[in-house]
Amino acid sequence: MIDLHCHFLPGVDDGPETLDEALDLARAAVADGITHSVLTSHVHPDRYPNQRRNLEGAVASFTEELAKASIPLNVRMGGEARLCPELIDLVAEGQVPFLGEVGGYKILLLEFPHQMIPVGSIRFINHLTRMRIRPLIAHPERNKAVMANVEKINEFTEAGCWLQLTAGSLAGRFGEQAEQVAFALIDAGWNCLAATDAHNLHNRPPRLQEAKDVLQQRYGEQVAHNMVYGKAAKIIGLEA
Repeated sequence: MIDLHCHFLPGVDDGPETLDEALDLARAAVADGITHSVLTSHVHPDRYPNQRRNLEGAVASFTEELAKASIPLNVRMGGEARLCPELIDLVAEGQVPFLGEVGGYKILLLEFPHQMIPVGSIRFINHLTRMRIRPLIAHPERNKAVMANVEKINEFTEAGCWLQLTAGSLAGRFGEQAEQVAFALIDAGWNCLAATDAHNLHNRPPRLQEAKDVLQQRYGEQVAHNMVYGKAAKIIGLEA
């Protein structure tokens, strides 16, 4: 399985604080059956001012530590970019890490504020798509506005956005409402994939297998495989 959204790098955001904690997360991912993890540290200028220039070195160092610890996890650099006015400038400066590229569009993991979808967001999305950037919206099923009305996401998916559902939501770990919204987004036929958004071993662990099991039971093996491997593989370039 491939995890396109996780926070393993130590000391850069609200993920692990120490290297030992970060390595334990990586071990847990491997034990769960994850072979590739894209390290999507927060890119949020007001709170976590990460950019490509500092994340490249952090990922390189962590890769070396994984090898020293004999942890067979393939990691890549990514970023979880908060929708904010500064983001366009960061993109223009080449400082926002993308997840990969599909069909001539760079794939950007984009996070809305948890409590709302800001006014003017669709204009921001349209600007990104004109730049040949396709937003992959992070955990929409946990956004309060989408939880209140799942159709709030429609204008964004119709504009070309893809959706990254949290594995824990599909497994019921974020409550019944988030679980129901996640399934409603899949049932609506939008382009969805699953990822862990792991932060720690206690309440945000890197568990993807349980989501795959739920998806397989509800939608069948092909849908489950595509949501935890196939779509992500195309994004990070593991498939032609």
